[in-house]
Amino acid sequence: MIKTSINLQDLRRRIYIKAKADTSWRFWGLYVHVCKLETLEQAYSMAKQNNGAPGIDGVTFKDIENGGVGDFLAQIREELVTSTYWPMRNRKKEIPKGNGKTRTLGIPTIRDRVVQGALKLILEPIFEADFQDGSFGYRPKRTAHEAVARVKQAIIEKKTRVIDLDLKAYFDTVRHDLLLQKIALRVNDDQVLRLLKLILKASGKMGVPQGGVISPLLANLYLNEVDKMLERAKEVTREGRYTHIEYARFADDIVVLVDRYRRWDWLFQAVHRRLLEEFGKLDLHINAEKTRLLDLNQKDESFGFLGFEFRKALTLRGKQGVRMEPEMKARTSLLHRLKDIFRSFKSQPVDRVIVLINPMLRGWVNYFRVGHSSRCFGYVRDWVEKKLRRHLMSARNLPGFGWKRWSRAWLYERLNLFADYRVQYFCAPKARPVR
Repeated sequence: MIKTSINLQDLRRRIYIKAKADTSWRFWGLYVHVCKLETLEQAYSMAKQNNGAPGIDGVTFKDIENGGVGDFLAQIREELVTSTYWPMRNRKKEIPKGNGKTRTLGIPTIRDRVVQGALKLILEPIFEADFQDGSFGYRPKRTAHEAVARVKQAIIEKKTRVIDLDLKAYFDTVRHDLLLQKIALRVNDDQVLRLLKLILKASGKMGVPQGGVISPLLANLYLNEVDKMLERAKEVTREGRYTHIEYARFADDIVVLVDRYRRWDWLFQAVHRRLLEEFGKLDLHINAEKTRLLDLNQKDESFGFLGFEFRKALTLRGKQGVRMEPEMKARTSLLHRLKDIFRSFKSQPVDRVIVLINPMLRGWVNYFRVGHSSRCFGYVRDWVEKKLRRHLMSARNLPGFGWKRWSRAWLYERLNLFADYRVQYFCAPKARPVR
């Protein structure tokens, strides 16, 4: 495809421009770029930055660096060039979901992560050019906060009838044959398709492993036709800059919002029906327990999306607004994780405990501070303070919380307990320009 020698960044930019300009072009000659040392080095750097756990072979990044990264990557390149590369099975790890159920992660070896990363670096610009504006999950320069802002703006624009969708075991039910067909529409390279098939088969006969480097890209591609259908629905109902339907998707978490007025009853029903048809084509199943059809104009109606609970509310000026708060399960999950730290390090110095809980608090608060989270933050802050006081008193074999022994200021100034619980309200970002 590209014969001249160019660096990886320029290559990715050229691929993206070509894919954007010609939506029917099938790319060939990609495999040689996957095998380049520059691509493998970048893939290794990304894998190391994520610093994940070792795979089924037990090899760590420290082991690789002790043996020499150059030799490690050269061996991978040799296997790819000679078509002798064969991925290992993923290591299975169960992650609690907070509702008594678990999610199975498939953790590849570092060697396989490097290969997947190299493949992703070459394929990502092709499919990024095809992805739709309402897709936000695991995409470059896109965030969950942008998806949240899009939903918020739609509610402000009186799109208050909501289809809150949840797919049953999405990552585990992706059909390999359908996925490879979708890839082949844009990739005319047998070696790349063979490598992809090997990677998919390493995780089983069906599904893409949660934990795989290339899995998010493939999962987005599998649902791209659903996004296109929703984009067409938007255009059908467009009146100038205003549309009567909006949607946002983050991986398999999908929410569709339709104009509240009765004249758009048909649209609400038609979109729901078409969604079911599109999922049927992909052999995906709706999770009936979590999927809801609702109207925010009804009293006490709300829905959850990306950890936030959305409900209709009036602003101080009496206009329609949106209230966004952390979902109860998000708060409960945080407190459970913090409680595990306090319990596991009960006999450890308080400084050690604070070193562990501060990053957890900082990450959680930074994510939720864009909503109406002050009440929830206040609860979390008080809970942490009490747990910390109880830890200090237990270390002295004393009962109670030591209210008179330590002031609140002492906890934050002397112990450096995380203290930034400020809320930052935000407006929906402007529409993205066409790239």
